[in-house]
Amino acid sequence: MKERLKLLWDLFSVFFKIGICTFGGGIAMLPILQRELADKRGWTDENELLDYFAIGQSTPGIIAVNVATFIGFKKAGVVGGCVATFGMVFPSIIIITLIAMFLSNFADIVWVKKAMSGINVAVAAILTSAVYKFAKKSVKGIFGLILLLASFVLIFLFNVNTIWIILGSALLGVVIAACRGDFKKSAVKNQNETSEAK
Repeated sequence: MKERLKLLWDLFSVFFKIGICTFGGGIAMLPILQRELADKRGWTDENELLDYFAIGQSTPGIIAVNVATFIGFKKAGVVGGCVATFGMVFPSIIIITLIAMFLSNFADIVWVKKAMSGINVAVAAILTSAVYKFAKKSVKGIFGLILLLASFVLIFLFNVNTIWIILGSALLGVVIAACRGDFKKSAVKNQNETSEAK
């Protein structure tokens, strides 16, 4: 019981810390999530984290909150998912409540505008670093590179909605995997593992 409570407290405190020290929304949290969850604590590995990011991007809600839910559920079931999610959003609730109580025109304050300009530059640098790191790990082979470049062109030059990019990429991945026989290989591997377990 004590171990479970400690795990739940760890989930809450880690995601609270991530939530309180991050600016720029879900995508800006990606490098911090990688450092805190994969590098420092080993709660997940980089490949699994990339899968969480992909699922979090294609499901409703903020990526970081979805990742918190996934990690919490993985570590401590439904309660862990709820605790981790609450830890991630709780700092925002506190900050927004304080702003609403004490500062009626928060966005119009000069020093706030200047601070946000500086933060935007820092977030852009963090995102560039994150994109580079994840591209190195997730873009494999010529197909991955072509898909990356095609997605970039479609989004930034032709303003194609990202949901179509995600759906199209998923469909293309399934078609290519089927043509290469990856599903058969996976089925055979699973069958062999099941036979060995028996």
